Amino acid sequence: MVEAAVISGMAALSAFGRGLEPLLTAAVAGTPAFAPVRRFDVSTRRVGVAATLPGQPVLLDELVGIVDEACEHAGLSAAERAGCPLLLAVHGDPALARAMPEDRARLGADTLAAAVAGKAGLAGTARAYTSACVAASTAVADGGAMVALGRAERVVVAAGYLVEPDQFALFDAGRALAVDGQVRPFSINRKGLLLGDGVAAVVVESAGAARRRRVEPLGRLVGWARTGDAYHVVQPRPDGAGLARAILAALARAGVPAERVGYVNAHGSGTAQSDPAEAAALHRALGEAAATVPVSSTKSVHGQALEASGLLEFVLTVLSVQCGQLPVNAGFLAPDPACPLDVVTAPRAAQPEYALSLNAAFGGANTALLVGAL
Repeated sequence: MVEAAVISGMAALSAFGRGLEPLLTAAVAGTPAFAPVRRFDVSTRRVGVAATLPGQPVLLDELVGIVDEACEHAGLSAAERAGCPLLLAVHGDPALARAMPEDRARLGADTLAAAVAGKAGLAGTARAYTSACVAASTAVADGGAMVALGRAERVVVAAGYLVEPDQFALFDAGRALAVDGQVRPFSINRKGLLLGDGVAAVVVESAGAARRRRVEPLGRLVGWARTGDAYHVVQPRPDGAGLARAILAALARAGVPAERVGYVNAHGSGTAQSDPAEAAALHRALGEAAATVPVSSTKSVHGQALEASGLLEFVLTVLSVQCGQLPVNAGFLAPDPACPLDVVTAPRAAQPEYALSLNAAFGGANTALLVGAL
């Protein structure tokens, strides 16, 4: 028997602060959080801007706090938490890059996942995902599959990345960061991406279990899929074929035709190659509907949170379906003929029956998550 999967709890931390409301408010208004980096020295970098929280937050502490909030939001008792697996998407302990060889094992992603699970009272399996920009969305897909197949009654999916000097330097040296201080997905004259803080957690639960606990779900996870391009180490396949396959597979899993998709939270990195490839994927997968379905990338407000970005975007997709307000694609200057999409450039009310959350990663990995309204 296949169980329906629902989202029964969510929590998030971003550059806008702690909580779902600040993140959603900024997204539907199209208000970016990008500002000069104060956390570490960027004086020798080409770009000195990111979307960061003030101070020096500690990743482990923030992950534990957000997982705890999501579990509380779902109304989970201590006993219900105790048997709950944790699927954690994370870049790793920030100290790992400079650790001595003998210390690296205790700073690995799997060790961090076990620590978060233990501190948050989750005694089930702890699994770490480190597959770059599709890490969190892959974890959500796995959580949905575990629940649907009856392998778990509920799963906590969490993700975290706090902007740190190593990855910042890497993206800056690779000239991937936007020199104009804004992320402009699908827009002409876009300059690239900007990094951002992100920590999020969701409780994926069987509809039956939520009903027995008398919990009102926030949304439904009705479809998911993953594909690989094997095209290039860092460039997407220009025709979008791999991402299109993921979209079509997620729709097929849910039995939903393309024309019923009412919103797409796109990967939308704001880079020259990625955005046209994603637009091509949408046209391949959705056909005529691709010209009219509203599309936006919330990276334009909260930044690229690497392994955690997909979960922030999934949370915003669930929230936008729930509240009837679509996130704005901030920074948009003018349409790019290579990206013929209905880009949401101003606040827009809508009641999508289904919404897609898309992600792509270096190496050609693609994911599609399909959210259904209640």
